[in-house]
Amino acid sequence: MSALVLPAAPVYGAMLSYLVYHPPRRPHHKHPCDFGLPLEEVSVPLPGRGRALHVWLCRGGADRVVVIGHGIGLSKSASLAQAAFLHEQGYTVALFDHRNHGLSGSDKAFWGLSERHTDDVVAVVEHLRGTAGYQDARYAVFGFSFSTFPSLYLLKRAGCPVDAIVCDSGPALDIQPLFQNFLRAKGLPVPRALRSGPSWSVLTAVFSRLGTAMLQAQWPPPAAGAYLHTPVLILAGEDDSIIPVDGARALAARYPEAEIEVLPGTEHLQGLKTDPDRYRTAVLDFLKRALG
Repeated sequence: MSALVLPAAPVYGAMLSYLVYHPPRRPHHKHPCDFGLPLEEVSVPLPGRGRALHVWLCRGGADRVVVIGHGIGLSKSASLAQAAFLHEQGYTVALFDHRNHGLSGSDKAFWGLSERHTDDVVAVVEHLRGTAGYQDARYAVFGFSFSTFPSLYLLKRAGCPVDAIVCDSGPALDIQPLFQNFLRAKGLPVPRALRSGPSWSVLTAVFSRLGTAMLQAQWPPPAAGAYLHTPVLILAGEDDSIIPVDGARALAARYPEAEIEVLPGTEHLQGLKTDPDRYRTAVLDFLKRALG
């Protein structure tokens, strides 16, 4: 069967390459009020007619702000538990939906996606810096899985400095293998006939190569400029099958101010559930050192 459907494999792989960056919308499954968080809904404009990012702003102290992303195909509601413990410690938190996710605007582009998703993070930080009371705040960015890559990539932007970066389940030194891991973990739907033999080999090769090419990223970023002095914390699951811990360690070793916290017995994006005390302590201790 795999051999019979082989002609369809490259086409399906190319389709998945587009789908991974333009996934079906998932509704917010939780709301800030479920966690007792104060809420202001904010629209942050992006270039392009009528395009904007949807943000949940939960005001805390005006001196420390954490901008929070989410994983691929998810929405900002997936990061509410992290926002809750940060707000409890006095941080202002701003959760946003990346383009093509949640309530944010659509972008049908298929090229230069690394810069576009980095634009999302930069836009939220810059919007908050222009908001009364937050001009002089210290800022951290908190990324998850796919959003850890643009979170770290923004240090290439000279005009958007941040004071610290927290990454959960990513990033890694090499991008291309992660696409294959994502498919093996059934992160996207693949018909059974394409999941074995020559069809699987062709499909995964097309998906990983085209998915990587669509980013047009210089990865890993060079160890220069802000990468030499910005504190970075990477939370890596010991059992992460999508972004293995060795890849995260290799990336962290490139930057003098990067550190890694390996969470035992933890799969992808499961750190707060697997070991909540260790997870919270690692994040809060890091941010206290980085932001004061």
